[in-house]
Amino acid sequence: MTGDFCHQCGRPVQIVRVDWHYIVHEIQHVLHFEKGILHTVRELLHNPGPSIHTFITVDRSRLVKPVLFIIVTSLIYSMIDHFFHIEQGYIDYHDARDSATGQILNWAQNHYGYANIVMCVFIAFWLKLIYKAHDYNFFEILILLCFIMGMGMLIFSIFAIFEGLTGLPVMKISGVVGVSYCTWAIGHFFDRKRVVGYLKALASYLLGMATFSISLMLLGFLVDLIIR
Repeated sequence: MTGDFCHQCGRPVQIVRVDWHYIVHEIQHVLHFEKGILHTVRELLHNPGPSIHTFITVDRSRLVKPVLFIIVTSLIYSMIDHFFHIEQGYIDYHDARDSATGQILNWAQNHYGYANIVMCVFIAFWLKLIYKAHDYNFFEILILLCFIMGMGMLIFSIFAIFEGLTGLPVMKISGVVGVSYCTWAIGHFFDRKRVVGYLKALASYLLGMATFSISLMLLGFLVDLIIR
């Protein structure tokens, strides 16, 4: 042992007891402005392209881990929707529970974190195809999308809170704002100086969303055929 830590594994000599102070410290550690979620949100709003590029190629300590980010932000939206019941006025698959398609779509609606990660795979496929001139591999593009889709969930969360508190149907325009941000952020990452870069970003995003939705419905259709 050297000081308060083991010189071989780096573990502390004494484990701090889990109490109220420990919980507060952990929350502060996740949210703190220098390297936590708040800092990540600020960077993704202000300068998404260079920030994510730096994370992928240079320094991975300044932003929250991308998979953690998309899961946490999706959880935030799910909690807000559960509290205000926002989506019941727009999307509801409960009447289709008897079909496999309805159950799969309902699962995606109730598990945004996992569904968003799967959706990222489809969008990444199109991004890799359309931006094939760029030297980013498939997994690096997935990292990009985890950050961007996570921000999309925060945008939906803001609109959901506003609608829940005011009753105004603002969620109708949240999709436009969310898609606009994702298009801008993707284009900002790949080719922020050319308009065609943003058009490619929009096409990749919409194609990814479409193929994701079609794949879910086809999966449900196949399961229904097997069951019958």
